[in-house]
Amino acid sequence: MKIDLNFGRGTIPLNVDDAWDHIIVRKRTMPVEKEPKSAIQRALENPVNTPPLSNKAKSCSNACILICDITRPVPNQLILPKIVSILLQSGIPRENIEILIATGLHRPNEGEELRQLIGDDWILKNIKISNHFAKKNEDHVFVGTTSKGTAVKIDRRFVEADLKIVTGLVEPHFMAGYSGGRKVIAPGVAHQDTITTFHNHKFMSNPNADSCILNGNPLHEEQLEIVSMLGEIMCVNTVLDEDRNLSFVNYGEIIDSHMEAVTFAKHYLSVPIDRKFNTVVTSAAGYPLDASYYQTVKGMVVPYQILEPGGDLIIVSECAEGIGSAEFKKSQKKLIDIGPKLFCEEISKKEYAAVDEWQTQMQTKIMNVGNVHLYATGLTPSQQRLTGVNVLTNLNEFVRSRVERNFELLGEASLAVIPEGPYVVPTLSSGK
Repeated sequence: MKIDLNFGRGTIPLNVDDAWDHIIVRKRTMPVEKEPKSAIQRALENPVNTPPLSNKAKSCSNACILICDITRPVPNQLILPKIVSILLQSGIPRENIEILIATGLHRPNEGEELRQLIGDDWILKNIKISNHFAKKNEDHVFVGTTSKGTAVKIDRRFVEADLKIVTGLVEPHFMAGYSGGRKVIAPGVAHQDTITTFHNHKFMSNPNADSCILNGNPLHEEQLEIVSMLGEIMCVNTVLDEDRNLSFVNYGEIIDSHMEAVTFAKHYLSVPIDRKFNTVVTSAAGYPLDASYYQTVKGMVVPYQILEPGGDLIIVSECAEGIGSAEFKKSQKKLIDIGPKLFCEEISKKEYAAVDEWQTQMQTKIMNVGNVHLYATGLTPSQQRLTGVNVLTNLNEFVRSRVERNFELLGEASLAVIPEGPYVVPTLSSGK
């Protein structure tokens, strides 16, 4: 049997012997909007806990629209023209509309990448589009301190806008439970100090800072508190199926509309599994998420619940852009030099995490369960060494060798395959 794993802009085949004890973990079949543009229009006209967008816009002189950066496959080409059209028809001048890319601490999106992100030439030519830069002090406004002590500084272009609109994709997130909504604001347009506070070891090591968990999740709680400091915020939420077709869209008050989208999504995205496996093969979800090793860590960590202790986690990721930021490289080198245990002990003493250090911390989560192996065609030999995991040259040969080895040693060889990677979360059934 051949199973196609998401890889770059296409797939890579995994050959699975029918005689192997295996399962394929996929989302439940999702509904698809046959006319997505009409669905978005209906959502904007029938909001959750707020008046329609056209009514809101009539009382505003300017608007700031937050969009996710290139790491999220949000259907901006469908959403942005609808939003901008309503704003213009409602009397907001074109020059008073700004689209702000919520980069967090990621790099800016420019050139051809920006064109791909926006997906609409008219928007590109006629509406102001800016990147958020978390390290620019002058771009941010202090709005308060959370109950956990985080000093909250947010991009002034969003804070000072009459009409604040957030757009995003609701999918599992291995720290914040689910992406989208409040997460597009923090860390999306937050200052570096704010991000590195609630991404420190204390937050990240909390067992509730995990995929598909919101109750008791300290990151989610912090994000909600930050949102409450900013006044009224509108939000467009989307959910995509395995083929990235629009399955769900809504619009409304940011917290209520996001929770409605989460309620829809969780039925499809979280898959209960009643056992563990000594071999798990997954992906980093394909492009754009698998463009770097930094983002690949998400795919590594998500299936940790169903991996047998000491088992093998094998992930495929193109990594066409290499390892990630200079800060992430430094963090990975430290991990390799001192090992996962000492690495976590050292960073646990910090009030502020080093930039991108949290991703390395999350990698230790799966390293503490089993052995991690990576098939990536875009990494140089020096970059491969910085991963801290075993890098493969032949995916299918290695998987077969692991299955056969486990059968010889253990008398059984179980295999779970997750073609879509971190966009679907296998959750071990209670008591297993």
